Amino acid sequence: MIARPATPAARIAVALDTPDPARAAAWAQALAGHVGVAKVGLELFAAAGPDAVAAVRECGLPVFLDLKLHDIPNTVAGAVRSAARLGVAMLTVHAAGGAAMVAAAREAAERAGADRPMILAVTVLTSLSAADLAAIGVEDAPASQVLRLARLAMASGADGIVCSPLEVVPLRAALGNAVPLIVPGIRPAGSRADDQARVMTPAEAVAAGADWLVIGRPITEAADPVATAEAIARSLGA
Repeated sequence: MIARPATPAARIAVALDTPDPARAAAWAQALAGHVGVAKVGLELFAAAGPDAVAAVRECGLPVFLDLKLHDIPNTVAGAVRSAARLGVAMLTVHAAGGAAMVAAAREAAERAGADRPMILAVTVLTSLSAADLAAIGVEDAPASQVLRLARLAMASGADGIVCSPLEVVPLRAALGNAVPLIVPGIRPAGSRADDQARVMTPAEAVAAGADWLVIGRPITEAADPVATAEAIARSLGA
């Protein structure tokens, strides 16, 4: 499995959010050596499928396949086996799929051997506020729901947790330092929040205890993505 990041640049997981695999590959090629991971999400995977993963892997970056799998355990297990054959380093499932589903994902991943993908459990999307959760019947605050789902996922075999930066401190307090935390909702100072409801700057998130920082538009939409990624890494210190 991929090791936890050892340098500031390695903490950055750049989100290649585009339907154009050639553009995604160009971003990955330019950013290789300046970030740690390239994230292939639903938009790119729906447009180009496994070819998108292959194109990004050719640039030398580990691939974080962010499909947020959420289905019955057997179906998720099959999807994990297929994803593992693509050589991805990280793969997301929804913790809300339940203990059996997360366990099935982990079991399927282990069949890929030592190079298997990390199974990362998504807790509460960073676009959701307390009001949004209440509207779907979750009365607890986001932090409480994140902690509940994170505990369930880790007990069921997840390798790490995806959470907003606002939940990093309570998760560290509850789960300790051994659990990898992958954190979207990262916005450098002065950046737009866009559709994110729970955000923090890169330096704040790392100080709170985040491992990987998922950053998309602030890098890929910048006039100079490489310079932006380097500036973010510098802001994280040694």
